[in-house]
Amino acid sequence: MSAAAAPSPRRDTRGIVDPAELFTRVRFRRHTPAPELRPYLEHYWLIDWELTEPYVTQVVPHPSVNIVFQRYGPLSGPAEAAEAAEEAEEAEEAEEASSAEVSGIGLGLFTQELTGLGRVCGIQFRPGGFRPFAPAWPVSTWTGRRVPLAEVFASAAGEGTVLSPEDDHARVAALDAFLLAQGPAPDRDAEQAMQLVDLIRTDRELRKVSLLAAASGLSTRSLQRLFAGHVGVGPKWVILRYRIHEALERAESAGATIAPDWSRLAAELGYSDQAHLVRDFTATIGLPPTAYARAVSAP
Repeated sequence: MSAAAAPSPRRDTRGIVDPAELFTRVRFRRHTPAPELRPYLEHYWLIDWELTEPYVTQVVPHPSVNIVFQRYGPLSGPAEAAEAAEEAEEAEEAEEASSAEVSGIGLGLFTQELTGLGRVCGIQFRPGGFRPFAPAWPVSTWTGRRVPLAEVFASAAGEGTVLSPEDDHARVAALDAFLLAQGPAPDRDAEQAMQLVDLIRTDRELRKVSLLAAASGLSTRSLQRLFAGHVGVGPKWVILRYRIHEALERAESAGATIAPDWSRLAAELGYSDQAHLVRDFTATIGLPPTAYARAVSAP
């Protein structure tokens, strides 16, 4: 496939609500997949935590499908650690608390409470990059849904294969092996969808679907069909989501310093006025941008 491969995982925190606070609670890493998979994937993401108190994390999802392997369990006290029988019981409980799923594009704010011990190994596909691995269904099939991995892939990897290794390289190798066993199938439409979403992400001038249609050489209706089948949401939704990501990042970078010119930012992002930006931001995050900026800068 000729789609350009990402040379390294993204380093930005776009989409993560209050990333500075999250990174004090968990170990978060991104890793690059095998060369054959890079045209289709953003990165692998690995998270481990050990918390004595619950913590709620929130993410404004990207227009990406994810495959998520996860395991949750209670913290072990000294007595449990001393007893081999109880350790075995805890291991069994941890196995029962593990799962693997395909997570379609989230339409709203994703909220997850983290408690005790936990581990997640995730695969974030490029927008448009999932369909070659599951060509039997349009990607819109999974939008707003989280379904067991075995419902999508007959040869689904066991959670233990991915989650058990303590070494990151071993986890990445297990993820590579799982995906390479699934394909990918050649798909020219997937390549075009990935290129168009990249264009939306990088070109601020593409504020309307009609402009994207003109840039792609497709009719608006054909563009809508392409996005439904290979991205999972419409092009207008993608445009708006990336603009909210940028507004979120601006609010975080402002913090306690000089506040951004929200009116100017609204115009740059393609909003008709500041009120529309504030409305969309508030509806997505739950706080107006100025209030969010103050909240993330609070000690």
